[in-house]
Amino acid sequence: MNNAAIRALFSLLRLPYWMMTGGLSLITAFAITKDFIPIQTILLVFFSMAFITSGGFALNDYFDRESDAVIKPDRPIPSGALSLKQVIIISSSLFAVGLVLGLLISYLSFLILLIDSALLIVYSAFVKRRSGLAANILVGLLVGTAFIYGEAALSLHTVSLVSLSLYPICFGTIGGNILRDILSFEGDSKVGYPTLPKLVGNAGSTKIASLFFSITAILAPLPFFLGFFSIYYVILILFWGAILLYSSFKLLTSPTTIENVRKYERLITRSMILLILSLIVEAIVG
Repeated sequence: MNNAAIRALFSLLRLPYWMMTGGLSLITAFAITKDFIPIQTILLVFFSMAFITSGGFALNDYFDRESDAVIKPDRPIPSGALSLKQVIIISSSLFAVGLVLGLLISYLSFLILLIDSALLIVYSAFVKRRSGLAANILVGLLVGTAFIYGEAALSLHTVSLVSLSLYPICFGTIGGNILRDILSFEGDSKVGYPTLPKLVGNAGSTKIASLFFSITAILAPLPFFLGFFSIYYVILILFWGAILLYSSFKLLTSPTTIENVRKYERLITRSMILLILSLIVEAIVG
């Protein structure tokens, strides 16, 4: 591979998202067990989920090749840095390796990753082009499986109410994706994506996004109130919830301008560090 192809490969993999999936699964595992996890398990959990994530991103680039040629011509395929065949091989290899790594953990881990892989294929090939809201919801639900996967890697055979009580946090991802659809409305309209803003307008979309943020803020403390996590978790998570509720209120009461949407989308995205910190603190002192 030449330098351009190597840069395109890293762009295709979207490495920062490894922390949102593999990293989140690993942090969840530590928060739940509050104990030592073997280094082999740590590596398997992180990279199995990360590879499935990148496999999904690569597949999405394959199906988005025509729209990317219009609105993102620098992406690996339309720029010519990677061929369609190369992208398919990369995506298939990532899915295969991720599934094998999951199988090395347990059959349950393998099953979760297999379901995630199937949903990523359905998302890229079908859902994204038919319903923007359904696509947003599906992506959010996929992110939520990181919590379940973290516990599954520890229990080997089952998941419990502990990780399931964390799952509603994924609703915040759905709200964030809706706001990002507002910000990318012009480009999405050029290629005919049926996004929620195109269907109900920006004002209607911010209302729906705010609903998802509010649900997240209300349900995020569940692990504490159910007795699974300590006060150390809930202090930070309540602070995060307050930011979500404040942002929702401002989105509902402020003019629905691109500047306002971008402002509160950034605030919400940056505030997610509080979720990560709450799980880390729970793992250390909970």
